Amino acid sequence: MPASPTGRGVRPVCAGRESGPVDPVGGLAYGRSVAGVSEGARAAPDPRLRPFVGDYDGYLLHGFAPGVHIGMPGTRLTVIITIDEPIELPVSCHPDQPGGSWDALASGLTVRPCLIAHHGYQHGIQLALTPLGARALLGVPTAELGSWLVDLGDVLGPRAAELRERLAATARWPARFQILDEFLLGRVCERSIDPELRRAWQLLTGSAGQARVGTVADEIGWSRRYLGARFAAEFGITPKDAARLARFEASHRMLRSAMLARDHARPMDLTLADVAAATGFYDQAHMAREWRELAGMPPSQWLAREVFPFVQEHATPSLEGSQT
Repeated sequence: MPASPTGRGVRPVCAGRESGPVDPVGGLAYGRSVAGVSEGARAAPDPRLRPFVGDYDGYLLHGFAPGVHIGMPGTRLTVIITIDEPIELPVSCHPDQPGGSWDALASGLTVRPCLIAHHGYQHGIQLALTPLGARALLGVPTAELGSWLVDLGDVLGPRAAELRERLAATARWPARFQILDEFLLGRVCERSIDPELRRAWQLLTGSAGQARVGTVADEIGWSRRYLGARFAAEFGITPKDAARLARFEASHRMLRSAMLARDHARPMDLTLADVAAATGFYDQAHMAREWRELAGMPPSQWLAREVFPFVQEHATPSLEGSQT
């Protein structure tokens, strides 16, 4: 792992990709047979920020045919700060929100996918905030964002535009990540989440969705109804949906690993049935149904269609990064 001038370990992310056949969705194509290149970097934030945010994912994608790719739901809040062109989402993850474009955005937790349009080029940084990070860095509970796509300036004020300008004016990923460290450390405020809610979140998502809601309610000493009401008020989703997202996320990670193996001409040892069994679904049909609801299509279709690289690959979710 190369070291940055500041001592940060920055992992370069570079890959080439040959895209697949055209498949229109809402008037946009998934891709054509044009080679594309993905260049970027990933690094852990300052240790003081790790309870609040996962790795910084810097991406520079170019040379692809115009098209769309799917923004998958997950157990972390998404913040995207573009460096050049705005990010375009023709389909939002909230049914009542029209599509649009943003220089920088934030979104809470959702059980619906969005569609991200591209013109063969994207450049920016994606952050994955924990629910505690929403309170400590954005100053709001996760539920306040809901599944809406929100302009980051509406959350952070004019400092959001200043941050984007500083990142765009800096050419190297390590320096950009250091700017993020400084900015986020300056925003950290003392915020907490009810210990029982923290425990419920950890049990439901840390087990990749294997924990039962009733068992979790019993463990923290609440009724299922009371847990559901308090959980939704903090996180914006139900306990059952938190478990669903964690299980879906686990299957997504496994399938993405298989996709990367395929792209690098390595044998794919996993079948869809293997992934379903390993990630806690009853069977492959159950996984396919969940993928249709959460990703808009079954996993087999996603594997065939997804041709644009993406950075939605996070470690096992938790409320506060690696801390309990």
